[in-house]
Amino acid sequence: MKFDVPDLEFQLFDVLRMHDAATGRFADYDRETIRGVLDTAARIAEGEFLPHAAKSDANEPRFVDGRVEMIPEIGQALAAYREAGFFGAAFDHELGGMQMPETLRSAVGFLFSMGDIGISGYPLLTVAAANLLAEFASEDQQQRYLLPMIAGRWFGTMCLSEPHAGSSLADITTTARPQPDGSYAITGRKMWISGGEQEISENIVHLVLAKIPGGAPGVKGISLFIVSKFQVQDDGTLGARNGIVLAGLNHKMGYRGTTNTALNFGEDVPCIGHLIGEPGKGLAYMFRMMNEARIAVGMGATAIAAAGYQVSLAYARDRLQGRTPDNKDPTSPQVPIIAHADVRRMLLAQKAAVEGSLALLLYTASLIDSDRLAPDPDLDLLLGLLTPIAKSWPSEYCLEANKHAIQILGGAGYTRDHPVERLYRDNRLNPIHEGAHGIHGLDLLGRKVMLEDGRALRLWAERILEDVASAPASLGEFADALAGHVAEAVATTEALVDAVRHDPRRGLANATLYLDMMGHVTIGWMWLRQATTAERMRDAGEGDRDHLDGKLWACRYFFRYVLPLAATQRTLLATLDDTTLAMPEAGF
Repeated sequence: MKFDVPDLEFQLFDVLRMHDAATGRFADYDRETIRGVLDTAARIAEGEFLPHAAKSDANEPRFVDGRVEMIPEIGQALAAYREAGFFGAAFDHELGGMQMPETLRSAVGFLFSMGDIGISGYPLLTVAAANLLAEFASEDQQQRYLLPMIAGRWFGTMCLSEPHAGSSLADITTTARPQPDGSYAITGRKMWISGGEQEISENIVHLVLAKIPGGAPGVKGISLFIVSKFQVQDDGTLGARNGIVLAGLNHKMGYRGTTNTALNFGEDVPCIGHLIGEPGKGLAYMFRMMNEARIAVGMGATAIAAAGYQVSLAYARDRLQGRTPDNKDPTSPQVPIIAHADVRRMLLAQKAAVEGSLALLLYTASLIDSDRLAPDPDLDLLLGLLTPIAKSWPSEYCLEANKHAIQILGGAGYTRDHPVERLYRDNRLNPIHEGAHGIHGLDLLGRKVMLEDGRALRLWAERILEDVASAPASLGEFADALAGHVAEAVATTEALVDAVRHDPRRGLANATLYLDMMGHVTIGWMWLRQATTAERMRDAGEGDRDHLDGKLWACRYFFRYVLPLAATQRTLLATLDDTTLAMPEAGF
């Protein structure tokens, strides 16, 4: 499988001009340094992650005598990741980090997830948990828990869901009772905890949502606690095992390299937790980790689809089958299947989804970097609006890309002899976790576009129209189409927001359709940006001509085959259709 580092460099250097931001906090990251980081990540991903992907899938973790057993290669791959310093990449030099820009860290995550998303889950969760601690934990908590996580010696998790409460966190029942020494006794059960138990790291730092007795009802009564697998002494050494019991492993369709657990807290042995920040603000703190994880899920979905695209592209170039329709001579040589129109359609669909999604995920990361260099509330608003799209569109349509990869390989693709069936199974998780697809539709329409009287939506439209205005005349067809879609999307949004305010149930009934529509327009924006850059480089005689031509053709495909779907969706949205609500339950 090919790791397409040149396309990452096109996105980072040519589209985003990332090296121009090599000032202040990111002064060390010029072109040469960025290339070195990408080369190191690609080497480790290809040498330590990819070779074990099939084995970790075929030999999923086992629950043996209350412990997890898994293949040793996973630990070896993560050791190479740790030794390269990637756990602490984005953290301050003073904390042992590299102060790496988020844009580059996201690109690195893309490469490792292409290698094996199952192994990549551990650092994803650990870094997100460490970022939360860096922002909200006390100085003592940071010294005790954060530094070993940045070093990659301790891993992290997020413990939200319970057997009876998945997305409905207001209904969690895990309890935290205050103790005389200022700690809390944690009791309860958590379900679907990725990385919840393993023997790879020295310790596991669980971030646990729980309710303190007597607190406010619902989400306002949720607090956040550090619950360590081993109790941590004042000098930072590990003491006795905390009262966390592995109740079982969930046997997953894919993503099998990452353990997924049911955990019991305080069942037979007391479980000690430590409050982060203020009581009742746990969910607000956890959203820091959740939003980071959501963007990472979008990147993971994109990476899995990129792997499938590279496999199916290589297969299509090598596999001989049939002849073109204008050749009726049965004695003539067969042609590679890439010569057939429908195979080319499926390859273009994959390329459009993968490279459009990658552009969006890197763009969202660049907003984070810009805000770090020069804090701007508008950047936070725009990032907030883009987050549900950046998680959800890649999760849905990069999964579709993996379907196309299987189809191109035909019957062979449906077997375990090729990785595309595994990649499809891995990617099927992404529309579910970190907020199911429908949840993000409700978030976008029911909250994000309403913030500050619609300012986030206006920022979204303004940014797109700026890029429309700078598009060359040769891309006029696409620029004009995108401008029209933006205007209609804004008008549709305003009508839907009014409907939500007057009748929330009916107004939000088609929120998922709205999310898809906004995603199509946003990815169209990303494709116009790439095509504009490709056209400029072609005119200047820069870059690889085949690569740039591929960008322009993929942009054309997206605007002619995918973006028109947004107009169809808006037509239905305008009717406030209530079919899904009005149908009697007995009719199902």
